Amino acid sequence: MITGRQCFLSSPQDQGPQLTTSLSQTHADAIAALRAVLPGDALLTGEEEMARYGRDVTGDHVGRPLAVARPRTVEEVSTIMRHCWQAGLRVVPQGGLTGLVGAAVPAPEGEVVVSLERMTAVRRISPIDFAMVVEAGCILEEAKKAADAVDCLLPITFGAQGSCRVGGNVSTNAGGFNVLRYGMTRDLVLGLEVVLPDGRVWNGLKVLRKDNRGYDLKQLFIGAEGTLGIVTAIAFKLFPKPTQVETALVGLASVEDAMELYARARRACSDLLTAFELILRDGIEVTLRARPDLPDPLSEPYPAYVLIEASAGGAVDLRGLMESFLGGADDIVRDGVLASSRAQGERLWLYRETMVESQGRGGRYLRTDVSVPISDIAGFIARALAAVRAKHPEAMPLAYGHVGDGNVHFNVIPPRGQDPAAMETLFHSAEELIFDVVDRLGGSISAEHGIGRVKQHAFLERIDPVSLDLATRLKLALDPTRILSNGRILPEDPVV
Repeated sequence: MITGRQCFLSSPQDQGPQLTTSLSQTHADAIAALRAVLPGDALLTGEEEMARYGRDVTGDHVGRPLAVARPRTVEEVSTIMRHCWQAGLRVVPQGGLTGLVGAAVPAPEGEVVVSLERMTAVRRISPIDFAMVVEAGCILEEAKKAADAVDCLLPITFGAQGSCRVGGNVSTNAGGFNVLRYGMTRDLVLGLEVVLPDGRVWNGLKVLRKDNRGYDLKQLFIGAEGTLGIVTAIAFKLFPKPTQVETALVGLASVEDAMELYARARRACSDLLTAFELILRDGIEVTLRARPDLPDPLSEPYPAYVLIEASAGGAVDLRGLMESFLGGADDIVRDGVLASSRAQGERLWLYRETMVESQGRGGRYLRTDVSVPISDIAGFIARALAAVRAKHPEAMPLAYGHVGDGNVHFNVIPPRGQDPAAMETLFHSAEELIFDVVDRLGGSISAEHGIGRVKQHAFLERIDPVSLDLATRLKLALDPTRILSNGRILPEDPVV
């Protein structure tokens, strides 16, 4: 529990009205006033039309929208926030609702949802600057297609790219398959446009590669999960579009061998290595059960598999490089296939993507998203699997991950038909076991999914007092009345 004297950084007259969360007459009047200043179809208030904004893609996290505002411009976002600030209406921004920690779902007691789904424009794109400016509601896949059309690459890549929105990618500092080569979303942002909790607009939309004028304010909002401001547009860094992509799936005797192969791949392929994904045999079997049309990928089963991808442009002989690398690793690579075409490479990726989509068999399961030093990945997986299997032999732990950045997704699937109370007990116990191993290795309980509401308790148990104090002061400086995404990351009533 966090204790201490409550101390806001702004003066009392700047803090706005006292907040409540029930739809009181005051709030009903405020929502009516908001409707009066927005275009006719920009505000939804009917229960049926608001229903899809009250839950995320998992279905595990459900809340109550008081109203759903759907702005088309940054000016409309500013108007919405100014009205909510003055009326004391709490707000949560939404993108594609593909997050996994409940950050964008309205609170059960009710919040105004600001959906960015109508702000989808690519404002400008320059193949000379290798940069693009895109609005926050643009679906990631559409932004990637716009970059591709000018022979450029926006490298953020993961399974949800067909439905997630780029503002959410920035607000959660999304990771994905290509972090090994291109970094997290944070590393790809050149500038931002942000609406602050009081409705002011901060315009930091620059495409400069060098700008050393004091504080880098955009970094405050990247990974902040909508708690400090609403990102409305992003200037992204682009890269030359690869003209060659080589994909291989190999089988190995152990995770330790997979890590040895990674170390060799980093040296042999250097910066051309874009993905290095670890899948254990359990994960392959999940895929085979879900997709009977997919054959077992190699001639016989192996304890560990690695999906390797490299990409390049120009005159590099990438095929020869991959063949040479894999041929030189025949002392640890038991079997493998090097895709002969882009289509075959995409088919190899199905073994990984299908596993992720089908692991829960359509039901609930525990998702953890941790990181440890790369050198400790094998030890982490072995210790965490042993701990969960020993205490919960009825459950199926499933470990896989982005080896090149130390990120392991360690999930736990309950037995079929387990009652909800027993399932909650299982999830709580298994998470504690997994996080205990992470702590002992000096890792992080969230590598790329964020904190939101779901991981808040575990986060607050582990954060050091100075970091918590700085984070709380920052929140209260920008949002002293706590109207924006309150209760995400930090507790609902943060104190300093």
